[in-house]
Amino acid sequence: MSAAGTQHSGAGDHSSTILTGSMLLLAGAVLAVSNFMVVLDTTIANVSVAHIAGGLGISSSEGTWVITSYAVAEAICVPLTGWLSRRLGTVRLFAGGMLGFGIFSFLCGTATSLTMLVAFRIGQGICGGPLMALSQTLLLRVFPKDKHAMTMGIWAMTTLTAPIFGPILGGTISDSWGWHWIFFINVPVAAICAFTAWTVLRKAETEKVNEPVDGFGLVLLVLWVGALQLMLDLGREHDWFSADIIVQLAIIAIIGFASFLIWELTHDRPVVDLRPFRHRGFTVAVIALVFAYGTFFASLVVIPQWLQGAMGYTATWAGYATAFNGVAAVLMAPVVAKRMTEVDPRRLVFIGVLWLGGTSLLRVFWWNSGADFWTLALPQLIQGAGMPFFFVPLTTIALGAVDEEETASAAGVMNFLRTMAGAVAVAISTTLWYDGAQEKRDGLSGVLHGTQAAIDGLMAKGYSLEQARQIISQMVDKESVALATGQTFVWAAFVFAAAASIIWLAPRPTRAVDTSSVH
Repeated sequence: MSAAGTQHSGAGDHSSTILTGSMLLLAGAVLAVSNFMVVLDTTIANVSVAHIAGGLGISSSEGTWVITSYAVAEAICVPLTGWLSRRLGTVRLFAGGMLGFGIFSFLCGTATSLTMLVAFRIGQGICGGPLMALSQTLLLRVFPKDKHAMTMGIWAMTTLTAPIFGPILGGTISDSWGWHWIFFINVPVAAICAFTAWTVLRKAETEKVNEPVDGFGLVLLVLWVGALQLMLDLGREHDWFSADIIVQLAIIAIIGFASFLIWELTHDRPVVDLRPFRHRGFTVAVIALVFAYGTFFASLVVIPQWLQGAMGYTATWAGYATAFNGVAAVLMAPVVAKRMTEVDPRRLVFIGVLWLGGTSLLRVFWWNSGADFWTLALPQLIQGAGMPFFFVPLTTIALGAVDEEETASAAGVMNFLRTMAGAVAVAISTTLWYDGAQEKRDGLSGVLHGTQAAIDGLMAKGYSLEQARQIISQMVDKESVALATGQTFVWAAFVFAAAASIIWLAPRPTRAVDTSSVH
C-alpha cells in the first residue's frame, strides 16, 4: 500500500466527479492551499528551534525533536494513506485530516513543555501525512483530463515554493509574535480548508471498501521506527551506549526491524510493500535518495541553529539566508523538465547530487565566524539550482525500474524512506555538530596564545576580569562552532559524492514514468 495508491481509488467513473465553474476554482484553491500548508510545516519550525528551546527551557538539541517527531509520524502514516482512503473515502479522509491537523496545530501552540509539544507534533504529523497525496489525488479527480498537466504543475509549484516560505515565515513570526504562532496560523487555514473540502468536494468522494490492514506489520513498523528515532534523539544526552536505555532502544530497533522485514516479505498485503527492492534500479535509486535527501534536509536544520546560536542572527534573517536554496530550485525546475526527454536521467542525477556536494565544499571554504549575509546566502542560492536535477530524474530511475503495476507501491516506499531519512539525518548531524563544536573548543582552548595579554587589554578598556574572560570565552565558542559547521559540511560533501557515484549502478529506464505519484 502507498500514498500513491490513493490516486486510483474509486476512479471508475472519472467524468462524474469533474467540477465546473466557480466550484472547480474553489476546489483547486483549497487543495493547493492545503498542500502548501502541510509542506510549509516541514520547514517552518527549522528556524524557530532557538525560540522554542528558550521558551521551554530546553537545549537546542532537544529542540530539534520538534522537527524529527513530526517527520517520523508523517513517515509512518504515509504507507497507510491508500488503505485509509479506501476504508473511509478520499474526501472524508482529507477533510478529517485537515481538521485534525488544525486541532493539533492549536495544541502545539499551547504546549508548555517539550513532552507536550512533541506529543502534539506527532499528532500533527499523523494527520498531515496523507494530505499531500490526497490533495494530488483529488485534483486529478475533479479537473478534466485535458487540464491534468496544468493542475499538476500548480500542485508541484506549491510543493516547491512552500519550503522557501517556511523558514521566512517561521523566522518572522517567531521574532515578531513568538514561536507559538507558527502553529496558530495553521488553525484558521485548516478549518476553512476542511469545511470547504467537505462541502465542495463531496461529489468526488470515493467508494468505501471494507479492506483489512496489516495490523501486525504496522505495529512492528511503529516499534522499530520509534525505537530508532528515540535512540538517535536521546543518545547524546545519555552518552550513547554507556546508558542502559540507549542499549535497550538499539536492541528493540534491531529486532523490530528484522521482524518487520521477515513479516512484510511474507505477508500477502504488507503495510509497506518491499517487493520493488528486487529491482536493482529501484534499490540503487532509493539508496541515493535516502543519503542525498537526508543530508540536504539535515543542513536545513543545522544552518539556522548556527546562524542564531553563534552568529547573532535573528530567526527572521536566518530564515532569509536559509530560504535562498528554494529560489533557484523553482527557476531551474522547467529546465530539468525539458532536459528529461533528451538526457539520460542518471547523468542528471549525477550532476545534481554532485552539485549539492560542491556547494557543501563552498560552505567549508567561504563560511567562517566573520562571514557576512551574502557570503552565507550565496551557497544556498547556488545549491538550489541543483535540486531539480536531483529529485525528479531520481524518481524516474526508481519508478522506471519496477513493473508498471508496482509503481504505486514503489512510490509509497520512496516517500516513506525519504521522510524517514530526513528525521534520522537531523538526529545524526546535529549530534555530530554539537560534539564537533565541543571537540573544537577543547582544541582551541589548549592552543590559545596571548590570552592574558588580551584580557589585560580588555581590562584596560574598562572591562572587569570576569567580563574580559567571558568575552574571550565567547570568541572561542563562536570560532569552535564555525569550525564544527565546516567539518559537518565536509562530511556532507563526501555523502553527496558517494550518492552521486552509485547512481551509475542503476540501469537506464526503458519506459516513460509518471512522476506525479511521488512528492
